[in-house]
Amino acid sequence: MSALPDMRNRNITVIGDVMLDRFWSGASRRMSPEAPVPVVNVTKQEDRAGGAGNVAVNLAELGVSVSLVGLCGEDEHARALRACVEAAGVRWNVMPCAAETIVKLRALSRNQQLLRMDFEESLADYANDLFVRYAQQHLADADLVIFSDYAKGSLELVQPLLARCRELGKPTLVDPKGLEFERYRGATVLTPNLAELEAIVGRCDSEAVLIEKADAVRASLDIEAILVTRSEAGMTLIQSGEAPQHFTASAREVFDVTGAGDTVIAVMAGCLSAGLSMHDAAHFANHAAGVVVAKLGTASVTPAELQSAAAVPRLNTGQDVMSESELASALADLRSTGKRVVMTNGCFDLIHPGHIRYLQQAAALGDVLVVAVNDDDSVRRLKGASRPLNTVSDRMAVLAALEAVDFVVPFSEDTPERVIEVLAPDVLVKGGDYSIEQIAGHESVLQRGGEVRTLNFFAGHSTTGLIERLQD
Repeated sequence: MSALPDMRNRNITVIGDVMLDRFWSGASRRMSPEAPVPVVNVTKQEDRAGGAGNVAVNLAELGVSVSLVGLCGEDEHARALRACVEAAGVRWNVMPCAAETIVKLRALSRNQQLLRMDFEESLADYANDLFVRYAQQHLADADLVIFSDYAKGSLELVQPLLARCRELGKPTLVDPKGLEFERYRGATVLTPNLAELEAIVGRCDSEAVLIEKADAVRASLDIEAILVTRSEAGMTLIQSGEAPQHFTASAREVFDVTGAGDTVIAVMAGCLSAGLSMHDAAHFANHAAGVVVAKLGTASVTPAELQSAAAVPRLNTGQDVMSESELASALADLRSTGKRVVMTNGCFDLIHPGHIRYLQQAAALGDVLVVAVNDDDSVRRLKGASRPLNTVSDRMAVLAALEAVDFVVPFSEDTPERVIEVLAPDVLVKGGDYSIEQIAGHESVLQRGGEVRTLNFFAGHSTTGLIERLQD
């Protein structure tokens, strides 16, 4: 995994819906006598840039030289918004119009949001040919262009702007809104959240369906890549000519998701402008989201916070049971920090002392222990119709609860050879009743320069023996 690049010599233009995020906060110690609502004694007001402005501020925090282009009124709120943006070091190139500046007002008490009030009108009437020509003036010096669409109307004519970026050879990232993704045709990267994507393609009940539908959208719109943000399920990157890649959510604590999508697209863009690959840029964007959701309100992430978050291995996150693609991404992150991955497999139908000792020995051979578990059908094929006694989900849950085990993944074949090749462990282990030549997957591990080990077989402990004693 690449290191976080220095972005201080990069230049990015952000075009989109700008708005003022205003926060009123104070103590709340009683309920209103007029209605069943809390009374907040407001003692503090804080203004922050919202929408496209928050994207620009996030970029400036990373050291990027940023120009902000959009539409807003000529009023007190516009002046407050401009002050927020320029205080962060962003160039204010927002075109004034006759509309009132969009404001999102939030009431908070004890760091909890109680109410949000939006003051807005559509800007679509002002996003005309004049604005397109104005915005195009700010494209020439950009290494990359971001379009931040909050469905407020500033990007009503986004297609001519995208077309001009293509003519100039400028990569473009779009945070989309609405039901007409056709208007974003030809963008380089689209960053919808799962709900936004499902509004276009229908419900995605599995990761396979999500990948299939997202890739169909990508291909039909001539887009190079789609990064789908999926809240606690992490992110999925689908790009032309590459296998889909999943990034497990890195947040330890979710405090406030306000503006998290702005941080994702900003970090993704900053990393791409500095020369990182799509995968590495998405890796840092995923960790940035994990940092920013632990902060209150519209927030950004510093390079130091991002570098620190990306360097922390994702162990003991409460998400130890994973799909293959999730686990492959997690292991890639861990290997980038020098972690040694150990892998074993089995049915693990009834956990007994022999299993515990074996798994402890396996864990001692490296930094991370992965256990691949036969699903129910494969156990029946191997052990007979009466097995397993416990479902695969129950067996994996028990394994994940063991201190020695870091990650658990299911497989459906009779042997784990395929999943071993996908996950590429540094060390592959089995019990002492196997020879190395009998261990499924040993060839691929050895060919990569890995190690295959057999561990002590603990006599007197077996699931079959336990079942026989119970029957007796």
